[in-house]
Amino acid sequence: MAGEDFGVTGEGKPVHRLSISGGGLSAQILTLGAIVQDLRLAGHPDPLVLGYETLDDYLVHSPYFGAIVGRYANRIAGGRFVVDGERFATDRNDRGNTLHGGSEGLDRRVWRVEAQGGDFVTLAILDPDGEMGFPGNLDIRCTYRLKWPGTLSVELSATTDAPTPCNLAHHSYFNLNDGGRTSILDHRMTISAHAYLPIDETGIPTGAAIPVQGTRYDFILPRTIRLDGEDETLYDHNFCLTAAREPLRQVAWAQGTNSGVEMEVWTTEPGLQFFTGQFPDRETPGLEGRAYKSFAGFCLEPQFWPDAPNRPYFPNATLRPGEEYRQHSEFRFRLPQDV
Repeated sequence: MAGEDFGVTGEGKPVHRLSISGGGLSAQILTLGAIVQDLRLAGHPDPLVLGYETLDDYLVHSPYFGAIVGRYANRIAGGRFVVDGERFATDRNDRGNTLHGGSEGLDRRVWRVEAQGGDFVTLAILDPDGEMGFPGNLDIRCTYRLKWPGTLSVELSATTDAPTPCNLAHHSYFNLNDGGRTSILDHRMTISAHAYLPIDETGIPTGAAIPVQGTRYDFILPRTIRLDGEDETLYDHNFCLTAAREPLRQVAWAQGTNSGVEMEVWTTEPGLQFFTGQFPDRETPGLEGRAYKSFAGFCLEPQFWPDAPNRPYFPNATLRPGEEYRQHSEFRFRLPQDV
């Protein structure tokens, strides 16, 4: 297998790092969690994402940096749901709820390399029946592909042998200025959503979809991410794009105002989780020794809506035998002189 050794997990499983390049981008991919460890744009001196230099730092300190999360990305209220009349209880790892598939979700496991070329890699994993409480054996694949111009393509697919919630998401933290040395609160952004999901104190949607017009969630036109007052920029919300999957289309745009580097987000998914990275300051240095403080990076995560297994009027996130889960998302970068 191509790639280099990146360490061994506590269970004795080797982790490898794979290098790909193309379309003006280069990336380092880990078999742990299908993590994008590093992503670079030619002509820009800093990494575009947050990451760590060692395996131990990922295992101990990472808040999902660059990983594929699931089998259900985002939150399931109380770690409980019903499928076809049968009740299931999943690992509750976040304030009484299930977050990103539980404490040993896909981000914590070693994937296998199924195919690799100069500009792409396909990783695969079998999430077994009963793991973290989820029903059915889920066979998952993730292909990272670097395409012209400046595009990181994320192609996700899955099949199951029993009905199960299935919601996968790519969880990179982006900083388009300096790779996380300073905060993202001066970035400009648009999100093509006319509604968002308000949440309770544990991050679970209340069940309503609220128009963004006239609120701090209105990113239809470009606005700066900034602190308007205490807790005013603590975004960790789903933006409602559509009621079901659609063909690949642009749903968001961001720009680092110091660097001028831009990023477009394209996806097939009905929701986009916007998170401003308000984790506690990281004591462990990140890439190239960067000290990641709160708001060092932001996430734009294409996915189904959170807690959809308990909200029948949300987009349906149940995968059944004979069906195939397919998600295609792209993150397209360009330098200011490329516009």
